[in-house]
Amino acid sequence: MERTLLEVESLAEFDEHITGATSLAGWLLQSVDLSERGAELRRVDPAGALFLGCTLTDRTHLSLVRRGAHVFPRIGQVPFNPYRAQLYTAAELYDSPHYADSTDARVYDWLQARLPHPALPDTLAMTLHDHAVTDALDQLHIDRDRTVGIMGGHKLRRDEVGYAAAAHLAATLAEQDAVILTGGGPGAMEAANLGARYAGCRSRLDDACAELATVPSFLPDIDAWAATALAVLDGCPRTDAVPSIGIPTWHYGHEPPNVFASHIAKYFHNALREDELLRCARAGIVCLPGAAGTVQEIFQATTANYYATDAEPVVPMVLVGRAYWTETFPAWQLLSALGEGRRMAQVIHLVDDPAEVPELLRTR
Repeated sequence: MERTLLEVESLAEFDEHITGATSLAGWLLQSVDLSERGAELRRVDPAGALFLGCTLTDRTHLSLVRRGAHVFPRIGQVPFNPYRAQLYTAAELYDSPHYADSTDARVYDWLQARLPHPALPDTLAMTLHDHAVTDALDQLHIDRDRTVGIMGGHKLRRDEVGYAAAAHLAATLAEQDAVILTGGGPGAMEAANLGARYAGCRSRLDDACAELATVPSFLPDIDAWAATALAVLDGCPRTDAVPSIGIPTWHYGHEPPNVFASHIAKYFHNALREDELLRCARAGIVCLPGAAGTVQEIFQATTANYYATDAEPVVPMVLVGRAYWTETFPAWQLLSALGEGRRMAQVIHLVDDPAEVPELLRTR
C-alpha cells in the first residue's frame, strides 16, 4: 500500500506531529528551523524522510544522514529560499522603501548578473525554487472551476479609461465568487488584482483608481509607483475579499510585481509561469489589449482547447476590444478559424464592452 506523504512546513506542524511518532518515513520537511529539535529528531527513526532546506545543527544533520534521511541543504549564497513553503506577499517582495534594495530587485539583479549562462548550482537553485512555488500554489486549494484569468498589457497606465474598466470587471467577477488570476505585473494585471481587492466595496474603487492615477506608470520611478499602491492597499476597506493571485516572473523583472494580489507566485522560468497561469484558470480567460505576452497566452490556451478530447473541458475565452483584436493585432481571425467545427468555437467570444464578460463566462 502506498504510504501517505506528510508535508511539514512550520515548527508548529513539526511539534504537532512529532509527539508519539517513532518513524519519519513518508515525512517531507520544508524550510523548517529545527536547530532546537535535535533531541526529538534523534529519538525517532528518520529513514526515508526528506529534509528540504531545513536549519539543522551539524550534529543533527550528520545523525539524520547516517540513519537514512535525505537532507537537501541550502545551495550557495542565493538571495532567495529554493525550498520556500509559501507563496510571496507584497510586503515580502517590497521589504524596503527603496525598490533597488528590495528582495524583488535583489533577486532580479542576481539573475541578470548570471545571464546568459547561469552556473549549474544557480540553475538548480532556480529550478528548486520554481518547484516549491508550484507546490505552494497547489496548496492554496483554490477551486479552478471558478478561477478566471485576466490577461492584458503591462503598459496600460493607471490614468487610462481601460485601467478602471479592468478593475471594475475584476470586482464584478470576484463579487460572483470568482478567483481572479493575473500575470502579476503592472498595467491591466494590476488593475484586475486591484478590482478583486475592492470586491464588495465598489463605491471605494473609483477613489482608489484616482489615487493610483497620480503616479500613472512604474516608469520612470518605481519607488513612487509602489508607494502609491501600498498606500491604497493599506486603505483597502476589506480584508476578507475572495483571494486573488498574481503569477509574475523575474524573466520580465524590469516589470515590477503589483501589490494587490493576495498571493504572489513569482517564478524564474517564464514558460513554467505561463503554464501555471493557464492551468489554474479553468473558469475562463479574459484577454484585454496587450502585446506579445498576451498574444502568447491567447494561443497557448487555444492549443489546449483545440486538442481537448471529448472528455476534457474547453475553457471559455473572451477577447475584449473588437478593433484591437481584429485590426491592431488580428488574433481573432486566426482564433475563430482554428475553432471552426470544434467545440472551442462555442466558448470563444469577441466583445467591446467589458461588462459583457461575466455573462459569457457563466455560459460554460
